[in-house]
Amino acid sequence: MAVKELWLARHGESVGNVAASQAEVDGLDVIPLDVRDADVPLSGTGREQALALGEWVSAHREAIDAYWVSPYVRARETLAIALGSDGPDATIVVDERIRDRELGVLDLLTRRGVARLHPEETARRQHLGKFYHRPPGGESWADVALRLRSFLRDALNGPEERAMLVVHDAVVMLVLYVLLPMGEEELLDFAKDHVVLNASVTHLTRGEGGWQITAFSDVEHLRREGADVTAHPGSPDVEPR
Repeated sequence: MAVKELWLARHGESVGNVAASQAEVDGLDVIPLDVRDADVPLSGTGREQALALGEWVSAHREAIDAYWVSPYVRARETLAIALGSDGPDATIVVDERIRDRELGVLDLLTRRGVARLHPEETARRQHLGKFYHRPPGGESWADVALRLRSFLRDALNGPEERAMLVVHDAVVMLVLYVLLPMGEEELLDFAKDHVVLNASVTHLTRGEGGWQITAFSDVEHLRREGADVTAHPGSPDVEPR
């Protein structure tokens, strides 16, 4: 067997999302966070979003054979809250290959901070483009796609038929890039017009013609449960975090 149906959920709003957005508003160079990216937890709104996502999970529990989750705290918290105290009747796998993109020297910098402290990286990004620009010590989108190819090759050819990933916005975009598949220009055009909202669900199905999107960044479950809908598209590389 192989996975024929895949749901991609972004984690709920994190305290990092909130701090980054406020730092941009305040005109700061550096986002005031004192924890590493892997340890950033959910905000209060993010926990409410995860509870609302739990209503979606409850309605689909029998349809999901496996859950794969990023090792980052905000993703693991989202899945734990969504599943509730009973836990799933399915496999849960934490895999570091589906972690968020690493920003290297640009980590914790706002757009203003990048432009002021690392103007050479602004110039490199303009020359290389968003897809191939790799900040020193960090990853390009192409780097993330490479590790996702490894993960998807292993995960999608296992015994499960239906699975859910709880991950990050860049990972959702790049899973689409790998599976649909897309080229660089097509991906960037899509990302320009589409935002992966916090705690949203994107649905993919695989048929004879390959993978297709049946829903993108769906947040109807948040609206039904009265949870705030948030996007936070504010990293210094003009990408959501």
